[in-house]
Amino acid sequence: MTEEQSWEAPRTTDRPRARDLGLRIGIFPTGEANAITDVAGVRVGQTTVVEGDSVRTGVTAILPHTGNLFRERVPAAIHVGNGFGKLVGVTQIRELGELETPILLTCTLCVWRAADAMVEWLLARPGMEGVRSINPLVGETNDGALNDIRARPIRAEHVVAALEGASGGAVEEGSVGAGTGTRAFGWKGGIGTSSRVLPASLGGYRVGVLVQSNFGGILTVDGVRVGEALGRYSFQGQVEADEGDGSIMIVIATDAPLSDRNLERLASRAMMGLARTGSFAGNGSGDYIVAFSTAPAVRRVAGGDLPTVADLPNSATSPLFQAVVEATEEAVLNSVLTAGTVQGDGGTVAEAIPVDEVVRLLREAGRIP
Repeated sequence: MTEEQSWEAPRTTDRPRARDLGLRIGIFPTGEANAITDVAGVRVGQTTVVEGDSVRTGVTAILPHTGNLFRERVPAAIHVGNGFGKLVGVTQIRELGELETPILLTCTLCVWRAADAMVEWLLARPGMEGVRSINPLVGETNDGALNDIRARPIRAEHVVAALEGASGGAVEEGSVGAGTGTRAFGWKGGIGTSSRVLPASLGGYRVGVLVQSNFGGILTVDGVRVGEALGRYSFQGQVEADEGDGSIMIVIATDAPLSDRNLERLASRAMMGLARTGSFAGNGSGDYIVAFSTAPAVRRVAGGDLPTVADLPNSATSPLFQAVVEATEEAVLNSVLTAGTVQGDGGTVAEAIPVDEVVRLLREAGRIP
């Protein structure tokens, strides 16, 4: 690998997550890693692409299980909060209610390159001989302020590295992968994740959320209007121009045996968690949520006899709705808190949120010790 092909940015894991500050969002406990990977079998891989002074972007891959996803598909659904964006593969998922490829997140003008690279990688996998149709799912947010997006810098090797490097356990957050060049609430945004575990009396199911944050609004942390207090928020100059532009991709995984219909209902509740953080889904913000279930009892396996499919009843879904609202809110906060300052294309700088000031405001409001 040459110096010009270096993909790794400085790590930002020394920055705190919401729980490190003493915040406790919601009522349900988190999983072991407090990440989407707390749902068994889910893996995340990321490639951070930093080249010269102008390229600040990357790829984040989410794999629902360890098998051949094309041959063993999972039920899935998509909810669109605001449709200003590019989500490859949306119509087939809505039509069939199933996911047959990993999910990729990247920058706006690299969506099609990422999709092509994933298709090529999948066609070469064992068991894919003779396959003539694949529906790749690739989402995006626009990192053009920090990244030379017109160069369309994502290459096939970046996508392959994210897919083949995917793993369970802790997920790196902040200015990494598809979040390398993103901004949120006027500060640096990025990748964030969180999870919730329901008590056994409510099914014991797990819900994990991963976000790629790149949008505006008035940052609100556990009810405290932090963005307003720190003097950085949409419409603070009372201008008429459309503010709050940007986007967010939200990916939800659960091991609850949900149909694609109830997965769409679950996905729609993520908008409530997003709203709690201060987003208003501005005109230019693409707000997309993808939800899938990993439960073996609801997978769609190619061939064989007519399957017997489990389906959690509607009356049992409310705890999952609460869990996804909590996990979405916390994932967005983690994406901002963990993101370090990044200087990119043309010398543009996205500053890290000042954690000490956030802590001061939260303490004054009695939200943390």
